[in-house]
Amino acid sequence: MISGAPAFAGPPDPPPPDAGSRRSPPTERVVAVLDFLVAHKDRRYGLSELARRLELSKPTCLGIVSALVDGGYLTRDPVAKSYGLGPALISAGRAAQEGLAVGPIARRHLAELSDRFGTTCSASTVIGDRIAVVELTAPPGVRPNARVGQLYPFAPPVGLMYVLWSDDAELDRWLDREPTLPMRIDRTRLRQVVDHCRRTGYLVETMTALGQRLHTVLAGVAADEIPKELREIIGEMATILGERVYLEDGVDDDRHPVSLIAAPTYDADARQSMVLTLFVGSAIDRAEIDLRARALIEAADAITNEVGGIKPEVSQAVEPRAGVL
Repeated sequence: MISGAPAFAGPPDPPPPDAGSRRSPPTERVVAVLDFLVAHKDRRYGLSELARRLELSKPTCLGIVSALVDGGYLTRDPVAKSYGLGPALISAGRAAQEGLAVGPIARRHLAELSDRFGTTCSASTVIGDRIAVVELTAPPGVRPNARVGQLYPFAPPVGLMYVLWSDDAELDRWLDREPTLPMRIDRTRLRQVVDHCRRTGYLVETMTALGQRLHTVLAGVAADEIPKELREIIGEMATILGERVYLEDGVDDDRHPVSLIAAPTYDADARQSMVLTLFVGSAIDRAEIDLRARALIEAADAITNEVGGIKPEVSQAVEPRAGVL
């Protein structure tokens, strides 16, 4: 929970005297190699010249460049036996560029949504085997039920929305992960949900209050960290609760208990990047669902454009029938 800035009885303790002076000479040598080759990106250097220019011993320099070649950060010409920048730096540079740009951009658009609808909005993404909340906004007086930096396991039944707008291979890899909880999956229904969300560009989740509490319990927990007995008990609950997804079907004037609405952003390779969510937490009708979903998609598309991402063309899917996952 976010309850505001921490209160201090007095000024914070000063950092230890040597906190800013701790250095790692081996790490500095690796950085020096990379800095040098970045500064001379149009040239390649042999081991002897590189060691001489950086004032390193040849064995030390060889160990550094060998490790960097293995990681893809440098390349080695087997004929000339020279070294230059490698392809891994392209991905690292792109990630850094997007990371520096995405934060303020995402927060601005999320804040506009929070102000407009008087609710909490968030941006989250998959990092390794966890889902991480990377941005979160809320109107004054509203306490969010999550916090920036909060982690969730990225394994069934948690995380469907992070593969919904990817290709089927990504979806299958998620389904093949060790489940956080023992849970049955209706693959026919799942296919309907995937096709529907890819066509519309958003997801409407109708999780119950108990389901939200279960989701909160799982925050920061990996699949193998839950004792077997507890997994079985919670799994029985989750099998009944599930992640409920609303699929509209024709004209619908009824009100539906909506937990949240989600929509994706995309990176420069047209791959699903972050997921934006707009918390609802009440029963709303079809018109209100459409209004909020359109606003969320517009924000997601704006973020995609501003960070240099590419939104893929919407695939045509067979219209699914209404139901609940």
